[in-house]
Amino acid sequence: MDPTVSLLLNGIVSGLLLGGLYAAAASGLAVSFGMLDIVNIAHPALMVAGGFAVILIGTALGLDPLLVAVLQAPVFYLLGTGIYRAYNHFFERRGDEALQGLAFFFGVMFIIEVGLVMLFGPEQRFLDPDYAFVTWRLGEIDVPLRMLAPALLAMAAIGALWLFLTRSFTGLAIAAVAQDPEALRLMAVDPVRIKRMAFGISVALAAVAGGALVVVQPIDPSSHHVFIGRVFAICIMGGMASLSGAVMAAFLFGVVENVTATFYGPSWSPAVAFGWLLLVLAVRPQGLFGRAA
Repeated sequence: MDPTVSLLLNGIVSGLLLGGLYAAAASGLAVSFGMLDIVNIAHPALMVAGGFAVILIGTALGLDPLLVAVLQAPVFYLLGTGIYRAYNHFFERRGDEALQGLAFFFGVMFIIEVGLVMLFGPEQRFLDPDYAFVTWRLGEIDVPLRMLAPALLAMAAIGALWLFLTRSFTGLAIAAVAQDPEALRLMAVDPVRIKRMAFGISVALAAVAGGALVVVQPIDPSSHHVFIGRVFAICIMGGMASLSGAVMAAFLFGVVENVTATFYGPSWSPAVAFGWLLLVLAVRPQGLFGRAA
């Protein structure tokens, strides 16, 4: 096989695996930002906090980091419901969720970052489970388990979220709450409770994504700055409230970014990836899977 073709195929495969990690992060944001219309700028910081929690628990108990990521999700769900309670009490119910609400999440983001620095220091941390050093070779294509296992966990979490949103009454209520909360009240459903549950789910997904992240790469308390633009761009590219769109956009973003880094260097990859975002929005302003107004 031609070396360039082999390099391209490996770049595409690695980009798809990286896209799985992006999809886990963006799926939670698709719930809070796309469905609830809450601009949670602290979402990537919560993801990094989930990664540090996995490092702390996994190191102390000797458990697999991906298992810890799943086990800690209920704790982060409760954390998310608590954050939403504060947001709703001080901002949303008074109609101040626009600028003041955004400032609130900026504050949450910086509190998380400073708290992580105080607890763990500014150094990078990571975990190396046994499979992190294993690479499957399929012909000319290398598939590192360090990236494959987190991507599979991400797809499983997204699949569970999709089933919940499409097959349960609560999931359907989450999809409807931002569009017509009054209709939910007529059905004896409290829209605030539904939004609180949905926001908790989005934070739980961020924690799972953080657990996957520490297997793929080292993290430090400021790592969330790298992901802010990416996860919001993926969410917008996919069509805001579209879960399938967020997944497809994450894969596209990961492939474009990784192939560009492979052939032209990592410094070009963000520019080209965000250029794809602008191209998609120029052709389809509503995103890949968004509905036209």
